[in-house]
Amino acid sequence: MTVVIKPIKSVLKPAPKPTSTPVSKLVPKQVPTKKTRHLIFILGDQLDENSAALTDFDPQLDQIFMAEVVAESTHVWSSKTRTAFFFSAMRHFAKAQQGRGFPVDYAAIGAHKFATLSDALTDAITRFRPAKIIMVEPGDWRIEQALVALSEHLKLPIAMREDQHFLISRLEFAEWASGYKQMRMEYFYRMMRKRHQVMMDGDDPIGGRWNYDTENRGAFDKKGPQNIPVPPVFAVDAITKSAIADVEKNFGSHPGTLEHFNWPVTRSDALIALKSFIEERLVKYGKFQDAMWTDEPFLQHSLISSSLNMKLLNPREVIAAAVQALKKGHAPIEAVEGFVRQVLGWREFMRGMYWLDMPGMRAANHYGHTRPLPTWYWTGDTHMNCMKQTLQQTLRYGYAHHIQRLMVTGIWGLLAETQPQEMADWYLSVYVDAIDWVELPNVAGMALYANGGRFTSKPYIASGQYIKRMSNYCVGCQYKPEVRVGAVACPFTTLYWNFLDKHEKTLVKNPRTSLMAKNITRLPDDERAAIRAQALVTLKNLDSL
Repeated sequence: MTVVIKPIKSVLKPAPKPTSTPVSKLVPKQVPTKKTRHLIFILGDQLDENSAALTDFDPQLDQIFMAEVVAESTHVWSSKTRTAFFFSAMRHFAKAQQGRGFPVDYAAIGAHKFATLSDALTDAITRFRPAKIIMVEPGDWRIEQALVALSEHLKLPIAMREDQHFLISRLEFAEWASGYKQMRMEYFYRMMRKRHQVMMDGDDPIGGRWNYDTENRGAFDKKGPQNIPVPPVFAVDAITKSAIADVEKNFGSHPGTLEHFNWPVTRSDALIALKSFIEERLVKYGKFQDAMWTDEPFLQHSLISSSLNMKLLNPREVIAAAVQALKKGHAPIEAVEGFVRQVLGWREFMRGMYWLDMPGMRAANHYGHTRPLPTWYWTGDTHMNCMKQTLQQTLRYGYAHHIQRLMVTGIWGLLAETQPQEMADWYLSVYVDAIDWVELPNVAGMALYANGGRFTSKPYIASGQYIKRMSNYCVGCQYKPEVRVGAVACPFTTLYWNFLDKHEKTLVKNPRTSLMAKNITRLPDDERAAIRAQALVTLKNLDSL
């Protein structure tokens, strides 16, 4: 399916002007001698050799164009790890396409330093004089709007082809959603299982159950995780070294470190990462997918979300590999179903909701929260050990697993009344797998409840007791998870009870939160007053916690 975008008014602010234009070190700037038929514009998260943009590519008539630009690392304060990952993966992809005999024009950050993607594309259009621009639909509403505006300005059509990487199109999702008053992933997930016949026996799920969530909430005992497989190590080749050097040179003040860079940046690396997960960690993934442990950043997790989101892996092959492990008896059904639900269900659902609700999702602020993000989100320099562990891990690797994101950094943002847009920008900045279509719905819609339950049935909140139950983070921490008020009161616990106190009326009416809301109603007035007073002190001193 091809959609020719219709120009609409741009709502974007211009990015800062570039400061320099040194000579390219990757692909020399090309000056064509004849007019180009199609200019194929490939974005940094579209590194798919089977891309719809390349289906009718003719090396004699067409030209691939890719660009690293300043704004994509500065519209949010993108971490060094995230930017280096994009640059390295993009450069490897460009080289691979040249190896196929495809002409590639690549604007490296050190070569041109274009301010925006629109600036870079305009330059390429001037040089190649194409009859048409062809690309796959972006994963970011902001970028799509900018390109629509550029199409209008240049009077040149941009054909955006449907992203066939996903298992349901944006249009098909909207059609499905039109049949529901409440958007719930479980309904969508069951439909997708049936539609693609994944783990199905006709119209029924194999094993007789749609999900095994209750089996997938295990925590480690006092001994902690045992015999955790070591993730594969990927060689830092010359291309990755050049990407790292360019990041340090151009974005040296950005957060994070590149000392531990170890992400798949090629298709072959991504396949190794997938194989490692399926053979070594999937078997225990389900049981311990919610567990956390000090100095154990990866545990049994797949570590392939970045490969999926950059399109180095196809979700179909990922799902097939997991199901094959079940068929061969290499992994139990609860582990495989839990993993499949993330890929076939939640991932596709988040994308659908993003495009269904943008741009309103970006501005949503159900609770009217306005507090700034604590400064230690950028350093990990906090006395709260759970936050310290998660944040320092995030800045070191560009990674945290889904419970660390949702139930540690995420619900803290909600309980601490953080402004949702600032919180969402942080998530987009620091994680290597963060693309707007997947990051924003998870943060604004799930972690912060900023859209008021558009596709979640309750706000996700918990006290320090939850973190104690699911990890060893509370061991040795100066704060006590069972204490609500006083000098050693856990900030999570204090703000959890403060949230219940503030929102008692709405929480008690919700079947999913009524039990926890009743806990606050049982407290005498003096205890509730003490919680409010402690919360005021906590919120006033967020940066010093």
